[in-house]
Parts: sequence; structure tokens; C-alpha cells
Amino acid sequence: MRKLLLATTNRGKAREYRELLAGLPFLLTTLVDEGITFEVAEHESSFEGNARLKATSYAAASGLITLADDSGLEVDALNGEPGVHSARYAGDNATDAERVQYLLGKLSTVPQERRTACFRCVIALAENREKVTVCYGSCDGSITFEPKGSNGFGYDPVFYLPEYGKTMAELTSDVKNQVSHRGRAAREMYKVLKRYASLRGDRYGCQGCCSIF
Repeated sequence: MRKLLLATTNRGKAREYRELLAGLPFLLTTLVDEGITFEVAEHESSFEGNARLKATSYAAASGLITLADDSGLEVDALNGEPGVHSARYAGDNATDAERVQYLLGKLSTVPQERRTACFRCVIALAENREKVTVCYGSCDGSITFEPKGSNGFGYDPVFYLPEYGKTMAELTSDVKNQVSHRGRAAREMYKVLKRYASLRGDRYGCQGCCSIF
């Protein structure tokens, strides 16, 4: 079975991808599994740019077909912050809890009706630097005044989904994978990977869900 490298060191993200891509004819492996220790500097100005950069860099280093994503939170009252800086918003070594508290501090005077936000995810699949497929997912919600829930990571405890009356971190894994930005992008990438496997690596396949470069 051919390996598919998940280009992340985030255990929560790797766990979600194992759930989201279950059933595909690939052996999912991670950077840690492959002994890859270098970190790709995410210096691009867009989620797509960073996802493509990570996917192509780790594909070149490993010789494996590689899946990488860049995702983050965009808060309307903060003019789209933290955006591509979501993971480093409170500093390079901040914990999830510290990032959440930093965000809530920035929004301390913003009323509920102006706390609208969007989670975005871009997934890139690379076999080499020329062969890259990109899929997209987003999820709209708002930012709560305090964290709630423990099933998730990142900003999940303060991202509120009105249709469920819960934060992302209060949802079960199954429900979260259905409605989240990553879940939506991953379902499109699932189609790409399934077609890729059926074509035995001749080319990537897509049915209007993503962009092929």
C-alpha cells in the first residue's frame, strides 16, 4: 500500500485526518513517523500559499505523496485577524489556551453581534513541485466570551456555531468532521485521493471541487 504523508506535527490535526481519510487505499504516515524534523517556514501571505509550500517541500524531502494544510480563524471585528498567523497569534511558543485568551482579550469590548468569524482551511496534495492539487473548506460562526468544551484544539472552544448552539469543542468528533472547515475540505480531497488511487498515479482527478496546478 502506498504511503501518504500527513505534513503536520499537530496530534489533533493528524487524528482528524486519520478519521476523515479512513477507507482510502493509502498508509497514512506523519513527519514524526518518517523521522523528518525540519520545519517549513510559513512565510506566504495566504492559506493556499502556505499549504502549497508545505506540501511541496515535504514531498521533495520524503519522496512521498504529501498532504498539507494551512488553516486558521478570521474574525471580522479584527479585520480578518488572526488569519494566516492563527497558530502564532500570541507568540511562537504560546499554548492553545494562551492563544484563546489573547484573542478574547482583543475582543473584550466587542459586542456579541459583531463577533462574527470564519474558520478556513486549504489542503494541498503534492507529488512533486509541479503536481499539486488544492481543495478548500470554510465554516461560519462567531466568537464566544469564554471557552467551552474539550473536544478539539486551537480556537475550537470559542468558535460558536449558532445552528448547533455549541462551540466547535462541544461537538462530537463525528459532527465536527461534518461541519468543520477541515472536514469540508477533506471530503473534497477524499474524492481526489480516491481517483488518484484508481488511476494508479497517472494524474490527479477533480470534479470541480478544487484547483489543479
